[in-house]
Amino acid sequence: MKRGIVLGALIATGSLSALLTAYQQPAPRAVLPDLQKVKDNFYIIASSSPADRSMFTGGNTGVFITDTGVVVVDTKLAGYGGDILAKIRAVTSKPVTMIINTHTHGDHTGSNEGFAATVDIVAHENTKANMTKMDAFKGDKMQFLPKRTFKDRLTLGSGKDRIDLYYFGAGHTSGDTWVVYPAIRVLQTGDMFAWKDAPLLDRANGGSGVEFPKTIAKALATIKDVDTVIPGHSPVMTPTDLQEYQRFTADLLSAVEAAKKSGKSAADAAASINLSPKYPGYQTERAKAAVDAIYAELP
Repeated sequence: MKRGIVLGALIATGSLSALLTAYQQPAPRAVLPDLQKVKDNFYIIASSSPADRSMFTGGNTGVFITDTGVVVVDTKLAGYGGDILAKIRAVTSKPVTMIINTHTHGDHTGSNEGFAATVDIVAHENTKANMTKMDAFKGDKMQFLPKRTFKDRLTLGSGKDRIDLYYFGAGHTSGDTWVVYPAIRVLQTGDMFAWKDAPLLDRANGGSGVEFPKTIAKALATIKDVDTVIPGHSPVMTPTDLQEYQRFTADLLSAVEAAKKSGKSAADAAASINLSPKYPGYQTERAKAAVDAIYAELP
């Protein structure tokens, strides 16, 4: 069975643990898209397109070329390290000197092992703790865990090469990093803004549907001077899209809270909640899993 069909079925049935397990597995061999230039010295290697989910490769990968080397943000599923390097070599001969993992999932950390062990790997402290639980980072693969962590904020580099890392609280996981490139006014969100659909809430790794909209609100209140947003799994967007997504997640939470207070089951709540009129163009395939996760979290 094709991977996309499997993932679609898992999402539709709300089987989050099975979905996350699938995300940890190596993907079928697929040709990665070429680097897409976003601005100046910043590129992305795009996530698998929704039309080709049978060849899922992982989330959007950021490629930031600095004076001293290349910073890679998220490394897709296992087995794509060499492919990522080949794409980077098409635009620069500079070595990869740093990897930033926005969170623990295998579709964003899977190819850490495809880079030299000397590469500096950076992530939030909670993400490192979550990664240590993964089979992919056991034994001799421990060398591909983050070497540097931070708690609330970390600045890397300076001037036009500066990168600011922020943590605002739980959401998709307990360790989601927001990556800002100030000189080019770009924000990379990881899966705190993955798509225009209900969020995937990984409660086993500290995710929270209750905190999710609050966490995005904190990010919006702090990160001001950007004009370009790189979501976790979608094409390039804008701060306006992120602002709308914050309202969507807040409305979803309010609707779930009201449904539970009225005595509805999680299944009935998922069937009755419809935000499509207010948010045209948003998908609904992840709604049931999100409702189930929020129900489990609410008292």
